[in-house]
Amino acid sequence: MTLQEVIGIRIVELCRKRKITINKLAKNADIPQSTLNNIIHGNSKKPNIVIIYKVASYFNMTLSEFFDIPILKNEIMDDLK
Repeated sequence: MTLQEVIGIRIVELCRKRKITINKLAKNADIPQSTLNNIIHGNSKKPNIVIIYKVASYFNMTLSEFFDIPILKNEIMDDLK
C-alpha cells in the first residue's frame, strides 16, 4: 500500500467515524470536491500537504494526529526506506 492510498483511506475513515459525507467535508473544509475524490480514489499521486492540513484541521487534529495510525508505523515506513 502506498502513502497516497493510506491518506485516502484515512480521510474516508475519519468521515465514517464522524458520520459526515465526503461532500460535506469538502464544503466545510473549503476543499474542491474533485480534489478529495481524486485523493480517495487514488488518482492523486501526490496529495498536497495543504489539503491534508485542511482535512486534519476540520477534524480538530494536528498533522501528527492525522498521520498517527498503525499502518504508517509499520507497512509504509518499510516501503519508504
